Amino acid sequence: MIYDKPFARELAGELLDINAVLLRPENPFVWSSGWNSPIYCDNRLTILYPKLRNRIADKLSDLITEKFPDVDVITGTATAGIPHAAWVADRQNKPMAYVRAKAKAYGMGNQIEGGVRKGESTIVIEDLISTGASALSVLEALQFIGANVLGLLTIFTYGFDISNQKIADHNIPFYSLTDYETLVDVALDKDKIRHSDVDFLNEWRQYPNSWPETP
Repeated sequence: MIYDKPFARELAGELLDINAVLLRPENPFVWSSGWNSPIYCDNRLTILYPKLRNRIADKLSDLITEKFPDVDVITGTATAGIPHAAWVADRQNKPMAYVRAKAKAYGMGNQIEGGVRKGESTIVIEDLISTGASALSVLEALQFIGANVLGLLTIFTYGFDISNQKIADHNIPFYSLTDYETLVDVALDKDKIRHSDVDFLNEWRQYPNSWPETP
């Protein structure tokens, strides 16, 4: 769910302005999931821009204050969610943790760093949701140790049906600051893409796991 639709358009425009979004239909990107994609959103670039990253942190903090005012710990996903979780935790004056993709093979062998105790409530902050696999692995790691995950927040989501369903199956509220449909619409307005580009973008959006081959 988009938290603030006017802000979603503003943020999509800023992501386009800093070239955090790349369009490459002739030479598709390959995601870790193995999916081919004509578009790539790199939200890690936001940390280069203090004004933008502060706006993101402010909006995430506002969302938490409104929807989850009694949360105990702010948790980031490793690695891209960590800086945003840190800035939000600072604004909220809350403890912070982060979750690795898997437990370390050395030292204390921790997967959850900073610490979320059994029974404590937490919010998970991710930079981007594509297939949803990485975010859900974090949710499951937290639930395994007995944490109460109140919600999943992200800067951007592609909004795939498969990822939305996976998140819905966990019965956890999900909010995003902007999304794929907003991004495409704003990109058209800013002449970043052509109307002729929208057809293959919609085709990919409909069949992301098999594109460029489609049923």
